[in-house]
Amino acid sequence: MKHTFRSLAVAAAIGFVSVPALSAEKVNIGVPSWTGAQAIAHLLKEVVESRIGGEAGLVPGNNATIFQAMHQSKGDIDVHPDVWLPNQESFTKKYVEGEKTVTLSKNPYEGNQGFCVSKNFGEANKITDIADLGRPDVAKKMDSDGDGKGEMWIGAPGWASANVNQVKVRDYGLLDFIEPVRAEESVKTARVKDSIAKNEGYAFYCYKPHAIWYMFDVKMLSEPKYDPANYKMVQPSDSPEWYEKSKVATKDALKNVQIAWSNSLKGRSPAIAEFFERFQLTADDVSSFAFEISGKGRDAGEVAKEWVKNNPKKVDAWLGL
Repeated sequence: MKHTFRSLAVAAAIGFVSVPALSAEKVNIGVPSWTGAQAIAHLLKEVVESRIGGEAGLVPGNNATIFQAMHQSKGDIDVHPDVWLPNQESFTKKYVEGEKTVTLSKNPYEGNQGFCVSKNFGEANKITDIADLGRPDVAKKMDSDGDGKGEMWIGAPGWASANVNQVKVRDYGLLDFIEPVRAEESVKTARVKDSIAKNEGYAFYCYKPHAIWYMFDVKMLSEPKYDPANYKMVQPSDSPEWYEKSKVATKDALKNVQIAWSNSLKGRSPAIAEFFERFQLTADDVSSFAFEISGKGRDAGEVAKEWVKNNPKKVDAWLGL
């Protein structure tokens, strides 16, 4: 299917076949809980439906369920729209390298992650480094429930990065001062907005690309420079004793972020699989897309439709036209 789209376009032009012949192609797209992944999932769906003429479903799920479904190759979930590596490396090692049932795209964008505070809170309390969150005066200003510890959002349930951050809080020596909190990202966003409005202290896991950089004036704290000798993360899928076996006392390396799909898709929907092979975004694309959804409250499907309409050359390149 190397020339699927080009061949169809030429054939349609001379009357042998029409593009609607691709309507039999189907794909189910996994939708993790973070906004960037949701944005990309809707963009993939829009291209499949409006440009390929296929059918695309959106199926909510966490990393484990999406990778397991792709591995099972039944079509329940065919694609993960936003794989962060090495965060999700345990899944790619198992299914991409081991089972060889999942393909990882070769067109990543660059991601960065760390911990943030609002710019005003940081400047008022001279908070510039992750270690500053362990100062008693700072922790007190982040304590909203009166238990003596400041709350810090470390990610949503099911996120591999939340596991990393839980280990980091321990290995940075913050557990006596900071309570790591897991909740859906919408809870974090509301808390950031509220803390800024009330001039309260709050710290949270943050990453780029993300809408939050367009929504609020926040700053990422410095951490010890990435050192693989001090970064040994074992995920729950690798061992029930993952927390005890892990050691993370350093900043994460910059991430490669890409899509992944079931190898069975190529046989069932080859044009869609070919599109996935060419698909590529930048971090700025994802941040601006996410901002339209979570920052402005727009419908993700409408944003995707508008983006495809306004970027025909980029979409044509994905389709090999």
